[in-house]
Amino acid sequence: MAAYQESLTNNELVNELIAETTSINHVEVIENVIDSLEQDDSAMVSHSPDGAYLWKFKYGSVEVFVQLTGPSDEDTITVWSVVLQLPAKDEPRLLRHLLELNSSSTFEARFGIIENQVVVISIRTLAELSPGEVSRLITIVATIADDNDEALQSEFGAA
Repeated sequence: MAAYQESLTNNELVNELIAETTSINHVEVIENVIDSLEQDDSAMVSHSPDGAYLWKFKYGSVEVFVQLTGPSDEDTITVWSVVLQLPAKDEPRLLRHLLELNSSSTFEARFGIIENQVVVISIRTLAELSPGEVSRLITIVATIADDNDEALQSEFGAA
């Protein structure tokens, strides 16, 4: 009987934790993270009536974008930063270099190409997303972009 009561208590704790997790205000978390990273009061936000948000802020030598598609578990947070405009010099060597970086140093982010721009990007659904993970995603993208943009531009910029 005691084991059953302990199990019930553990289940109640799990349910309580789940309830706390689902009540996370992702907008507030994102804004707190951006406040801690932004430079020169550069943060701007756009909000649409359907619940989507788009933030932009300066971090080092890059602009970082954070998009939240809505508040539900199926919605996503996307964080990205442009590091290089295309076309670039020696694109085959550039692409190989980016793939090597993807496999060795980008954590939950990755390099990709969007509209003729090399970006650092990370996308995640909101389901079970903790405030710590939000902070990590934004910080990883901002840091990797800032650490790599100038070197990539110097070596591969403007074909």
